Amino acid sequence: MNTEISKTIHFQPGERNVFLHLLTACNLSCRHCYINKEQHGSMQLTRDQIESWLRLFADETKKTNVILLGGEPTMHPDLPEAISIAKKLGYQVTVDSNGFLFHDLLHRTTPDKLDFLSFSLDGPDPEINDAIRGEGVYEVCTTNIRRAIEAGFHVSVIYTVSRKNISHLHRMGALLESLGVKKFFIQVLGLRGKSAESNSEETSQVSREEWLATVPGVAADIAARGIHVTWPKVFLNEDETFQCAGNVAENYFVFPNGRVYQCPLCEDYPIHSFEIKNGQLQKMGELREDAFFKLNIAEGCVMNKLLQPDTIEYTDEGTPLCRISCCLLKQEIGG
Repeated sequence: MNTEISKTIHFQPGERNVFLHLLTACNLSCRHCYINKEQHGSMQLTRDQIESWLRLFADETKKTNVILLGGEPTMHPDLPEAISIAKKLGYQVTVDSNGFLFHDLLHRTTPDKLDFLSFSLDGPDPEINDAIRGEGVYEVCTTNIRRAIEAGFHVSVIYTVSRKNISHLHRMGALLESLGVKKFFIQVLGLRGKSAESNSEETSQVSREEWLATVPGVAADIAARGIHVTWPKVFLNEDETFQCAGNVAENYFVFPNGRVYQCPLCEDYPIHSFEIKNGQLQKMGELREDAFFKLNIAEGCVMNKLLQPDTIEYTDEGTPLCRISCCLLKQEIGG
């Protein structure tokens, strides 16, 4: 029985994360994909743009994480060079992949340059995962996880919880242990991109009761196997204070069309805080997402209230049953 207690990872002043989307193209067509090409564009950054944009956000005085994303980032032929450039600029570097590892990534970069190679896997077997991500994906992804670990890369796995797969989350512990994975992220389904447009099990969030009854307990069980588990806080306890990452930390969600958001909930809307133009990071006009970050409401997260109001439950008197945390607030358990 695991006796460890989960802890909330509170935002720290000076904390910096850059989520850089190198392209929006992908070889898969997951129904819960958050990419919105109407808002994010369909272009692919050039190698020169990648270096220029990485330099825009580099700060040698602060620890900065860069997460290289797509679409599917390994489809970008210059991804290994992007990893090298980021590391030289002082970033802690992560690549988030669907597992296909195009362009022979494992042989074109090295574990000393890439801090984490993260794989998306939404089920403990092909029946569950492939119903969400596509036929044959489970086999490709798990095979490449094994290859990456054997090559010495630090590997993590991301599991996006939906109504389709939450009942199978508890089965992931045995799989992760057999693969040799030591870091596991349980992710809440984002209601943006494709999932905001459809209504199916793959694109529907679970209820508050089911989330709280399932995720913390499963996380503790998986941590008992020696695996570090991180998951969104989502719901605040009565004695916890709401805090918006936009007011404390630095998070930049950068898309190939130059839009730069501070809050991922806003990515379906043209209210981004910054835009990269002519190689410069420029502040946008008055109607920006950050204008809302300082508002204090009973529901907790203002953007959740504005953009996803149906996810909030109320008493008959109109009082929120539970406040929603900042979507970037995490809990963790394990070594």
